[in-house]
Amino acid sequence: MKKRWMITMTAILALSLAGCGSKTNPSPAEDTDLTKITFVLDWTPNTNHTGLYVAAQKGYFKDVGLEVEIVQPPEGGAEVLVASGKAQFGVSFQDTMAPSLAGENALPIQAVAAILQHNTSGIISRKGEGMDVPKGLEGKRYATWESPIELASLKNLVEGDGGDFSKVELIPNTVTDEVSALKTNAVDAIWIFYGWAGVKTELENLKTDYFAFSDINPVFDYYTPVIISGTQFLVKEPDTAKAFLSALSKGYEDAAQNPKEAADILCKAVPELDPALALASQEYLSAQYLADAPFWGYMEPKRWNGFYAWLNDNGLSDPMLPENTGFTNDYLPQQRDSK
Repeated sequence: MKKRWMITMTAILALSLAGCGSKTNPSPAEDTDLTKITFVLDWTPNTNHTGLYVAAQKGYFKDVGLEVEIVQPPEGGAEVLVASGKAQFGVSFQDTMAPSLAGENALPIQAVAAILQHNTSGIISRKGEGMDVPKGLEGKRYATWESPIELASLKNLVEGDGGDFSKVELIPNTVTDEVSALKTNAVDAIWIFYGWAGVKTELENLKTDYFAFSDINPVFDYYTPVIISGTQFLVKEPDTAKAFLSALSKGYEDAAQNPKEAADILCKAVPELDPALALASQEYLSAQYLADAPFWGYMEPKRWNGFYAWLNDNGLSDPMLPENTGFTNDYLPQQRDSK
């Protein structure tokens, strides 16, 4: 499932940006006073990451004594780099983190902030072909990554709607452009994040049907994407972690309040992005950064634990994941202030 966001993005030049893309370089004297942080993305820069670029452009990291370098992830994702200490923070997803948290070889990582408050992913298809509900996938071609969690989630929705999951035609997912794939009938249904691929279909006037996983079964309202950090780093340098998240939260709060400004900052740092798509996506996601949460980044234990309990109950984690595994709110500034 790590590739979900990958296939929703058009090809963008990979970047490695010192200082989070800021155009202002600190003087040599200032450099020595800044603590260096490496942040590894989950894929190429996009509107999930806007708060990071806003915090950099507005000097929020520098204000708390940090210099942040953004790097691209290796093939296996951000988790290994963060766990090894080669990056202090990164982007992951609650569902794809799960295998990394179980067993003797579990990675020492924790989610420390939710980028979005709700799961904005779901199934998109051409309008009017009956796939506006899960049962409608019977006899249709669904592009799959063949992930156990992915397929179990989809099966839950199809069968919960009275459908027969064995009648869904599963084909290898080679989609790089959802609009083209649907227009050319290469596939019938695709799992997307609506904030990018769904918005793109609207801009290109493709009529679609869509249902969100979390709207049908609340257990799928898990946290995706999230900011992760290494457990050892959090223990050894808690003040640095808190300073980073304090600055980052300001960046996302600004992006939530002013999507146009945020999209402009993102496009300035990543000129390969389509400005129209970036703005439309930003307008959609800006309402999702905080949504109904008490503050940016907060992860509700009941929702986090509920999804992992579902994995346990369906044999999707071996060994089972204990309650409160893999996340903490303790390094968020508002959480500390409220104690």
